[in-house]
Amino acid sequence: MQSVATWLVARPHNAVLALAATLLLPVLHILSGAIIVLVVLHRGVRLAVVEGAIAGLLLVAVALVVAAPMAQVVFSIMATLLPAVLLALLLQATRSLTLTLQVSAILAAAAMLVFQLAVNDPVAYWQPVMTALEQWTRENNLQLQGQLLVAEPELAAEMLTLAAVLTRWMLYVLYLLFGYRLYSALPVKTGNFGRFCDLNFGRVIALTMALASVIAVVSEADLLQDIAVVLFAIFSLQGLAIVHWLHIGGHLPFFVVIATYVLVPVLHVFLLLALAVLGYTDAWFDYRHRKSSQQ
Repeated sequence: MQSVATWLVARPHNAVLALAATLLLPVLHILSGAIIVLVVLHRGVRLAVVEGAIAGLLLVAVALVVAAPMAQVVFSIMATLLPAVLLALLLQATRSLTLTLQVSAILAAAAMLVFQLAVNDPVAYWQPVMTALEQWTRENNLQLQGQLLVAEPELAAEMLTLAAVLTRWMLYVLYLLFGYRLYSALPVKTGNFGRFCDLNFGRVIALTMALASVIAVVSEADLLQDIAVVLFAIFSLQGLAIVHWLHIGGHLPFFVVIATYVLVPVLHVFLLLALAVLGYTDAWFDYRHRKSSQQ
């Protein structure tokens, strides 16, 4: 990790080449965002913007050669680089990884609120996506899932909205965490912003989630219910931080940490739910502090 991070910041053209290469494939955009975060933290935002712009221009040139849709390419570049720059600047301003992630959680809940207020008909908004999903289920002999899309379009639209908000939030958080990990691996750093394993979203966000859940049940307000779901799901990241803390403290072997990441695509909802419960209860009872006090 240290050799990679050192190479990326050794010369400006190293980061430009790495950005251009990773921006070519959407699956590698996490690396693009991480590189931008690294450059902002180590070299400053001005150089990061210049390097990102040059890499973007290289990608636009490739898109012109292969006749790719230009608007889609530009949007993809901006959707990757801009959030990474903003999160890195926020981390520099707060000097705290925990506070930066707390702000990101609030922004995710705000994004859900804005979407619900701005979009009058979520079903109509997501209809092209639901049509494509229904066709995909037919082609793959998943009739039951296709029937659910047709029978419960309101529920499907709500699930798609939640998935969109949480997926974007997690993607941007990965930019920040991976970029900060690269930055932490450098032999010379300009600052220390805390450890991921100490992440705690805090009781204020936990209380907000609880109040939103209770009010949603009493008033049957779908908006508050969606906000509560977003906040609760975000606590899965705190649960993951506890897994890392247990490993660093010698309470969990490394293969358990690896298994946790490997099993996410397999046990997806169940594992994330378990991590969210662990993270949410930790916000109230602070397991790590209690464990440290007992030692």
